Amino acid sequence: MSTVITSIDWHSPAERSHIQIGEKLLTINGHEIIDVLDYRFYGYDPIAELTLQQPDGNVREVRIRKEEGQDLGLNFDTYLMDEMRSCANHCIFCFVDQMPPGMRQTLYFKDDDARLSFLLGNYITLTNLTEREAQRIIDLHISPINVSVHTTDPQLHCTMLGNKNATRSLDYMRAFGKAGIEMNGQIVICPGWNDGDQLRRTLSDLMDYGFHSCSLVPVGLTKYRKGLAKLHPVDGKTAGEIIDIAEEYGKKCLEKFGTRLFFCADELFLRAGRPLPNEDYYEGYRQLENGVGMLRSLEQDFLAALKFEELPENPKSFTIATGRAAEGFLRELVEKAQERFPGLKGQVIGIDNDFFGHTIDVSGLLTGQDLSRQLREHELGDRVLLPLHMLRHGETVFLDDYTVEQLQEEIHCSVQIVGIDGGDLADALFEVEV
Repeated sequence: MSTVITSIDWHSPAERSHIQIGEKLLTINGHEIIDVLDYRFYGYDPIAELTLQQPDGNVREVRIRKEEGQDLGLNFDTYLMDEMRSCANHCIFCFVDQMPPGMRQTLYFKDDDARLSFLLGNYITLTNLTEREAQRIIDLHISPINVSVHTTDPQLHCTMLGNKNATRSLDYMRAFGKAGIEMNGQIVICPGWNDGDQLRRTLSDLMDYGFHSCSLVPVGLTKYRKGLAKLHPVDGKTAGEIIDIAEEYGKKCLEKFGTRLFFCADELFLRAGRPLPNEDYYEGYRQLENGVGMLRSLEQDFLAALKFEELPENPKSFTIATGRAAEGFLRELVEKAQERFPGLKGQVIGIDNDFFGHTIDVSGLLTGQDLSRQLREHELGDRVLLPLHMLRHGETVFLDDYTVEQLQEEIHCSVQIVGIDGGDLADALFEVEV
């Protein structure tokens, strides 16, 4: 734990109150400050009484007046004011365990930190929580909490999470639900493990636990599974069964709660060969980060933006590179644009994931080397369009540390990174600068 102040925001309440770098924040309004959640919660009020320890050991009190909700302006060694907590589980489907050797070290770190769930939206199993931390979530009414559920059968829960003490996370879910803590769930479906009747049990239990929403996503399996549990990918038949079970319980939830509660990821519809649901199915896209409704949202935004686009006088041809899962869907969007603007010249190329294995078919897990090798087999036109989620956040680097510049040199074509929504895609096709 480090609550030593390392910097202070300019013109912040803390700077105006002459707080000094190097001082240690002990309490706010009498509450001990352990980490960022304490700092954020107890520093919310318009009057903050701070207890500070100076470098020489002396303790002083500072009273700060500010706007309610305004940050005090203090910064610490780490964002969490503490070490990030690694996962104590050994989940049978963990993607980190399926990574090849030799990649950058950060890709092998498994986080399971409740604070990151609240602050950044990460999904956690709750198995790392102490009784004190669970009670703090209830006392401070920290919401929402994003929970990796997978199954509510106690024995199976322990087996799938590889943690003999994992049942306590089920206790926390029930306690949080009773306390009115908003919970969003995620279930990674592993055929033969937590599908079928086990899935029915889980969905029935989550209705009683008081979950706000829950996504159902297919397990991702790479070719690096030596020594790991034997798992099978979700095939078309199983995907259809999962969708039907979710729909069965979704109807019950609509009648009882006014929400379907359970949402299937786009991948399940694609694998089952079924059309994507209409936009109202997604209820405001509350599970978008889990791939639930991403394609429908992309289409809606794309078609809306298309009404305002104009074809340049000499349009540059393009190639959209994508994972196999979205290949057909994106091709349909391009064809709709070309029907409206016949002079628009472009194509969609699906890329096989040779790096992780062909069972991984989403764009976000494509590597620079697969893109480079396979794109060189095609006539690419004037530019290649790639989605932003292929890259490391805030950088121009792929999962395998290939850079965009390196890719451009190898395919002898300009690479353009496209934002995440359909409007960004439409603007890219029509060369609109943003």
